[in-house]
Amino acid sequence: MSGAHPGRVGRRALTAVAALAVAGAAAWALRELPAQFGRRPDPLDPRVRVSPQFRDGVFHNAPSLVSPGAPGRPDGATLRRMLFEKDGRVPAGPVPLAAPEQPAAASEGVAVTWFGHASALLELDGCRVLVDPVWSDRCSPSHLAGPKRLHPVPVELASLPPVDAVLISHDHYDHLDMATVRRLVELQSAPFAVPLGIGGHLRRWGVPEHRIIELDWDETCTLGELTLTLTAAHHFSGRGFVRNPTLWGSWVVAGPERKVFFTGDSGYFEGFARIGEQHGPFDAALMAIGAYDDAWADIHLTPEDAVRAHLELRGGLLLPVHWCTFNLAPHRWAEPVERLLAEAKAQGVPLAVPRPGQRVEVADPPELDGWWEALA
Repeated sequence: MSGAHPGRVGRRALTAVAALAVAGAAAWALRELPAQFGRRPDPLDPRVRVSPQFRDGVFHNAPSLVSPGAPGRPDGATLRRMLFEKDGRVPAGPVPLAAPEQPAAASEGVAVTWFGHASALLELDGCRVLVDPVWSDRCSPSHLAGPKRLHPVPVELASLPPVDAVLISHDHYDHLDMATVRRLVELQSAPFAVPLGIGGHLRRWGVPEHRIIELDWDETCTLGELTLTLTAAHHFSGRGFVRNPTLWGSWVVAGPERKVFFTGDSGYFEGFARIGEQHGPFDAALMAIGAYDDAWADIHLTPEDAVRAHLELRGGLLLPVHWCTFNLAPHRWAEPVERLLAEAKAQGVPLAVPRPGQRVEVADPPELDGWWEALA
């Protein structure tokens, strides 16, 4: 009696099961895509329609002599570098995490806990504010593809203390994460303060209307002792195939006595000096320093740009963000902080470079210990 070898049958069955599992995972990932793209704002919405930043159906940057024109796009040479030049773009070993230290009460001064990339917890005048929280493994519309974390999250969302507000700078995947937002709806009761148009994303993801505050540039909301002001940035937006359907911005977080600035994402432009004149000085400024390239110099600060902008903001202690966690540009992993240290020293700017998860008391910052050097 002839027939297939039992071992071959078993291997074929296992292969078929594996293929079905992969197909099922892919189908599940594709199922999430429409929700991940969010919801475009209604262009007839009165708040959107009258915004000075909105015309021709999309939002625009403010005119700038330093960063003119539309945000740049990578050319073929840049894409080739992104795809094929891998040396040094990830840490050489595990990134050291700090054990989170969260006192029962928020600092009456200013403290900042950096969780990696642009995610941080701000404490000032007894209040807590969470900025650009991204806890997913990838900053992507799919959990199967896209930039993956280079280090674990240093603390689970459920372990965070109650916060007074959640701030979003813009709707790119490395700053606005659907899974994190949905989890925060369950775990926290704080409102989400966002630039115009991002409320559509939040509504689609189940954030209650009473927890959504949408602001245009230079608009302010007051939450108890906190005053939150959305300020300008030179960047762009979009989670799908349409650019700039929602607004982007930076944030001024002010208590009765203290102030903190958060860049979000921005290229260098004249607006930093205006923000410094109107809202500064600041006790601390969280300045984006990574994911830069000549091909998109108008939308991301270089480390040298960050120091220049920090000085114009009158920023106090500089805390670098937007580096370390995701590989988003062709530069070496440690290059942003190396260049930042050199420029900050040359300009006499006080600086703290925490490990992910480390809490920094702004009045007593830790000494620079070069924890990243062994990983460069």
